[in-house]
Amino acid sequence: QVQLVESGGGLVQAGGSLRLSCAASGRTFSSSYMGWFHQPPGKVREFVARISWTGAGTYYADSVKGRFTISRDNAKNMVYLQMNSLNLEDTAVYYCAATGMPTVLASRYSNWGQGTQVTVSS
Repeated sequence: QVQLVESGGGLVQAGGSLRLSCAASGRTFSSSYMGWFHQPPGKVREFVARISWTGAGTYYADSVKGRFTISRDNAKNMVYLQMNSLNLEDTAVYYCAATGMPTVLASRYSNWGQGTQVTVSS
């Protein structure tokens, strides 16, 4: 089991940047694939990015490719999401999650954080 706590959300102007952090605890973190999802207001939770347990493999949703970067530090039990060139459509609650497989399906992630709000203003 992996316990997850997100931080770093907030209010930012369009075009700005934010860095989200996810602190993990649990014996299986370093062997888990980690993902970031977001849930815009009134919409379902959507895949944003994932990273392999070594950090060598990453995958992004088309909507964030080239703007967001996922990374991890297994020595610190941390996962990050660097978000640049933010736009209004990025407004959402952002969640980090853990899974044992490379997948974009939220249903395949067994451990979730409580989420952190990101609001992009014009």
